[in-house]
Amino acid sequence: MAALAALAGASLACADGAYAPTPVAGEAASATAIAHWQIQSSAKAQQGGAEVSSAGFSTEGWYPVSGRATVMAGLLENGAYENVFYSDNLRAVEEPDSSGNLFLIPWWYRTEFTLDEGAPGARTLLRINGMVASAEVWLNGHAVAEQSTIAGAYPVHELDVTRWIHAGVNTLALRVHPGDPRTSFSIGWVDWNPTPPDNNMGPWRGVDLVRTGPVQLRFPQVTSMLSPDLARAALTVKMEVRNLDRSAHDATITGVAAGVALRRAIHLAPGETQAVSFSPRSDPALDLHRPRVWWPVGMGAQPLYSLQMTAAVDDAISDRANATFGIRSVTSHLTPQGYRQFVVNGKPVLIRGAGWAPDMFLRDDPRRLEAEFSYIVNLGLNAIRSEGKLEDARFYDLADRAGVMVLAGWECCDKWESWAKTGGEPWDAADENVAAASMASEARLLRNHPSVIGFLIGSDNAPPPAIAKRYVDTLQAEDWPLPIIAAASNQATAATGPSGMKMDGPYDWVPPSYWYADKLGGAFGFDSEVSAGATIPLLEDLTRMLSPQELEALWKYPEVRQFHASAAWSTFAKLATFDTALAKRYGPLRSLEDYVAKSQLENYDNVRAQFEAFSARMDADKPSTGVIYWMLDNAWPSLHWHLYDYFLNPAGAYFGARIANEPLHIQYAYDTRAILLVNHTPNTERRLQAVIRVHNVDGSVPYERRLKDLDLASGTRQVATLPAVARLSSVYFVELELASAGGKPISRNVYWLSTQTDELDWAHSNWSVTPVTRYADLTALQSLPTTATEVRATMRHEGAGDIVAVTLTVPPSARGVALFQHVSVKRSAGGEPALPILWSDNDVTLWPGESLTLTAHFATSAPAPAPATPIVEVTGWNVATRSVPLAAETGYHPPATPGGAASDGSRER
Repeated sequence: MAALAALAGASLACADGAYAPTPVAGEAASATAIAHWQIQSSAKAQQGGAEVSSAGFSTEGWYPVSGRATVMAGLLENGAYENVFYSDNLRAVEEPDSSGNLFLIPWWYRTEFTLDEGAPGARTLLRINGMVASAEVWLNGHAVAEQSTIAGAYPVHELDVTRWIHAGVNTLALRVHPGDPRTSFSIGWVDWNPTPPDNNMGPWRGVDLVRTGPVQLRFPQVTSMLSPDLARAALTVKMEVRNLDRSAHDATITGVAAGVALRRAIHLAPGETQAVSFSPRSDPALDLHRPRVWWPVGMGAQPLYSLQMTAAVDDAISDRANATFGIRSVTSHLTPQGYRQFVVNGKPVLIRGAGWAPDMFLRDDPRRLEAEFSYIVNLGLNAIRSEGKLEDARFYDLADRAGVMVLAGWECCDKWESWAKTGGEPWDAADENVAAASMASEARLLRNHPSVIGFLIGSDNAPPPAIAKRYVDTLQAEDWPLPIIAAASNQATAATGPSGMKMDGPYDWVPPSYWYADKLGGAFGFDSEVSAGATIPLLEDLTRMLSPQELEALWKYPEVRQFHASAAWSTFAKLATFDTALAKRYGPLRSLEDYVAKSQLENYDNVRAQFEAFSARMDADKPSTGVIYWMLDNAWPSLHWHLYDYFLNPAGAYFGARIANEPLHIQYAYDTRAILLVNHTPNTERRLQAVIRVHNVDGSVPYERRLKDLDLASGTRQVATLPAVARLSSVYFVELELASAGGKPISRNVYWLSTQTDELDWAHSNWSVTPVTRYADLTALQSLPTTATEVRATMRHEGAGDIVAVTLTVPPSARGVALFQHVSVKRSAGGEPALPILWSDNDVTLWPGESLTLTAHFATSAPAPAPATPIVEVTGWNVATRSVPLAAETGYHPPATPGGAASDGSRER
C-alpha cells in the first residue's frame, strides 16, 4: 500500500533547476551518490576536459539533470521536448539541429562536490556503476581515465582519485561518447519500441564517491547450504580486502552475519588484495539451526538476514561493507523430455512469469518500481525475466521482499550476440574483456539476492564455445551459486550443457485453444518468451498515446503501421493478424469503442488460457515447467506485449492473467473440456465444493453439476469433464465456482465459447504465428440485450491509501447476462483514473440474481483546497455505464493485504 501511496501524483523525472555541490562526508566507510549533473553537447561546449573540470568554468546554458539521467532523460527533465510519448512526436527529436545530429557526438557531464577534511590515510574512490557507451573522466583539471577504460553498460569501475581531490569544492567531468547497440556493449531495444534517439548514452546507473581508510572491504557475499529437511543452514561469508596504501598494514576484520559474530586478523602487503572467508569450519556458529528460509511468493515467507562487516587499522575504522541475503537453495535439472525444471528448497516450482522492460529512457523512479512489484504480486506471478536491461540493487531488493523470482540474462540481436548474425562480426580481445567485466559486475550485484534463480548467458542464441567458457569461468570465479543457462532458446554449450528452454513462438495472435497443443509454444516444457501479441489498452489510455488519425487507423486499417505497436521495421508494427481474428470471431469492427471492447474480451480470454494451460500441465506426463509471458510491461505506451500498460492501468490482459494465477483456482481446459482444480500453494485443501454451470445466450441453463468433498493437494486435479450438452446456443457460457467446505467463495471463472471451434494450420506455422483456417464464431455476443446492473460503492481510508468496496448486483428481473463488467475508480467525475490500483477481481460476468463484491486498494490523492469526491465507474459489454459517488463506509472491513484470493468472499446468488 505504501508503494501505491508514494506514486500518487509522481512524475518519472524531476529537476528543479537548482544546482549545488553534492556534500561528501570526510569520514571513512561512506559512499555518496552524485545527486545531479549539468550536461551540454560537445558541439556547444568545445573546451577540453582540463578546462571543463576546473573551478570557475562557466556552465551558462547547460542543462541541470538528475544523477542517473541519460542525455535524453536529462533533456526531458528540462522540457526540451514536448510529450514524446504521444503519437509520433518522438520522430521530431531525431531530426538534427544546425550542429548536426545531437546524439552522434559526445556530451559533457559536469558536477561539483564538497569534501570534508579526511582522517590521515583516508582515500577517495570514484565508482562509476555503468556507462553507455563510454567516457573519459576528468577531475579538477586532471585526466583520470580514458574512454577505453570506462566502457560498457554494466562494468563497475572504481578509480582511486585521492591524489586529485582536496578539501572544499571539487569538479568532476565526464566526456560521454555516443554508442550504438550494434557496435557497443550497451542497451538495445530490438522490436520492443523505437530506439531512443540518444541510444541511452550517459551514466545510467549513477556515479558514487566512496571514502575509505587504507584498507577497503569489497564484494561481501553470503552463500548458504541448506540441509534437505531445511533444519540447518551452513553459511559461508566471503569478501575482498585490499590495501590501497603503499605501506603494509595489519587489519582486523570483524562483523556479524545472521547474528553470528565474526573476527579475523590479517596482514596486507602494500597494494595487496586478499579474499577473506568465514565458514562453519572456522566459525561453527555459522552452522545455523532452524534457519528462517526464504520462499517464492505463495510458497512461504520471505525472511531476510543481514551482514555487517568492518575493517579496522590501528584501532580506527577503515571501511565497512554490508549486505542483505536470504537462506534458500536453488537448483535446476532437465526433465526426461529435456526441459529445465527449477527446484527451490527441494520443491519443484512452475515458473509463472513475464518479461521485464524498464523505462525507454532508463529514468530512475523508485516509486513507480515499487508500484510495479505490487502489480506483479497482485497478478499472481512468481517470476520475471530480464532480457538485458538489467536493473540496480533496488530492483532486486524489491524482488527479495516480494518473493518474486528473477531470471536474469543478456539480451539478443545487437552487440551482445553479434557473432550470431549472418555475416556478423566476431568479438575481438577488447570485446571479450568488456563482456567478462560485465559478467563479473553483474554476478557481484546479483549473487546475494535470494530472488535471483539463474543467469542466461545467451538470449536468442547461445554464445560460441570460447565466449561461453569465458562467461562460465567468470561466474565461477565470483562464486556464482546458481544455475548458468546457455540461452533462452533450445541450444547448448559445452560449458553449460543444454538450455532446457524453448523459444518457438508465437508472438502474434493465436486462439486460446492454441495453448493446449503439444507442439511449438503449447503448454509443455519451459517457454522462455511467448504470447499472442497485441494487447490493446483502454480507450482513455489510447487517447493519451495516439492521434485521432492513428486511432481511426487502429480499427479501420489494420495494414497501416502503428508507431506505437513496435519498431518501425518490425512485422509487429501492423496489427492485421489480431484485427482479422477480432472481426472474424466477434463480428465486424464498427467503431473505435467497439474495437476496444472486443479487444478487452480477446486479451482477457487469451492471456487466461495461456497461463491456465501451463498450470493444467504441470503434473502431466509431458510437464510444463515454466512460462514467461511476453511481456509484463512496456518501455513506452504500446499496443503490444504487456499485462499492464505504460500508464499502469489494468485492463483485460491483466485480469485474465490475475484470475488464471489465483492461488486456488478452478478452470476449463479447451482441449479435453476437463474441469480442473489448481493449487499453487504448499497446503492441501480439504472438502472443497465446486459448481459447473452452462448458460445459453438466452439465459437458460441446460447443464449444472455440483461437486462436494474435493481434496486438493499442491498441483492440479481433474474433477470432471464437461459432457456434450443438448440444446446449446451457438455461443454459450461455462460458469465455474469453487468454495470452501463452509461455502466461502474461493474462485469464480466464466468462459464464453462457441460450438464452432478455432482450427489451426500447424503445417504453416512460423517463428511468430500459427495461421488459423477457421475461427470460432462468437458474433452472437453482439446481440445480447442490454442488462441493468445495480452498483453500490463505499470507501474507507487506511494508512496512506483508500480501500473501495464495489458490489455489483444483477436483479432477478434483468433481461440476461451482464457480460464483462469493468470497474474503475476515478479521482472525480470525469477525472483521471486512480492509479496505480490493486483489484481483488475485475472484468466479471454475472447472471440475474447474482451479486459480487470487489475491492480495490489505491493511493489517496494529494490534498487539495476543495477535494473532489471519487467515483466508481462501471462499464460492460452489454451493460449501461454507471457512475456512482463513493460513500463513506460503515461496518465494512475488507482485507488490507493486496494480491489475495479472487474476491473478498462476499458473493451471493
